[in-house]
Amino acid sequence: MRITAVTCVKNEGPFLLEWIAFNRLIGVTDHLFYSNDCTDGTDRLLDALAARGLVQHLPNPAEGRNYQMEALKDAKTQDIVSEADWVWIADVDEFLNIHVGDHTIPALIEACGTPQAISINFQFFANAGVDAFEDRPVIAQFTRSHNPDLWGGEAAIEVKSLMRNDFPLKYFGAHRPFFRDKLPKKKRPHWTDASGRDVQHRFLVAANPRRIRRFPARGARAFATLNHYALRSLDSYLVKNDRGDVNRENRAFDDTYWRERNDAAWEDLSIQRYLPALEKALSELKSDPEIKALHDEACALHEAKRDALLAQPEYQEMREQLRAASTLPPQEEDMLRDLGLDDVLKELTA
Repeated sequence: MRITAVTCVKNEGPFLLEWIAFNRLIGVTDHLFYSNDCTDGTDRLLDALAARGLVQHLPNPAEGRNYQMEALKDAKTQDIVSEADWVWIADVDEFLNIHVGDHTIPALIEACGTPQAISINFQFFANAGVDAFEDRPVIAQFTRSHNPDLWGGEAAIEVKSLMRNDFPLKYFGAHRPFFRDKLPKKKRPHWTDASGRDVQHRFLVAANPRRIRRFPARGARAFATLNHYALRSLDSYLVKNDRGDVNRENRAFDDTYWRERNDAAWEDLSIQRYLPALEKALSELKSDPEIKALHDEACALHEAKRDALLAQPEYQEMREQLRAASTLPPQEEDMLRDLGLDDVLKELTA
């Protein structure tokens, strides 16, 4: 079975090898990377991996700022995608944690009844007080998350999707594929959640714009969960933030994204079933002197960027704000206020 993973990257150098090695463990046979504006050696590491036949690396074709959607439009035309049996579109901080069979994508597909698409709910893993960047597997460092059935005030949680090559594709979305307009009901794709159940009708036909990329996670994760390490260490989050809008003069930094994903109430070690094989695979990749040198350089540049950012007062303030931020999601705080439980809220956020 040929399975192609497609992703877009900017300054993800320290994390590339882990993601590639992990994906290969779960059955991904091919990787298509699009990169843009990298300053940490991401592009050079990808070029070296491509020269060894381990990935395909292309410059992002976007002419504006819609990097992901332009890349996904281009991906549809690439042989590595069109000739694949299945396509997996995900980000480098997302790891498909498969709970069934031999814990591979083929086992997940079989458990779901070999549909034309499978959408897997996110589980957001918290920073949980980890300040320093370390060059070791992310899946080993971050083990706490929200209750996987509930995220803040929501029971519906976002998904990412596997797609079979006979899906009646109109275009790839970042979270899910979309099928052709006016497709007769009998020709609509067989599409399941990660428990092998048919996805809800509104999700299937994208009838409700608020629900086109999410559905309730409870009962939908029997065979797989998508572990999302959106925060990682505080060091790495500061560097990640630098990729976006950092012109914060005369306005406060919004910590909502961090707080929504830093709920550490739940411990989940299940993905660590892959850890021994992952560490072996990483050692094998790093046995190539050039690959190891480029990986080490990316880590060094990641730390150098952190140091440069923390020389700026606004980033010092951001770091302290994030360290001090409540670990209760904003929606939960609002709920406690609405219930008149201010004393409980004060105790939980003290």
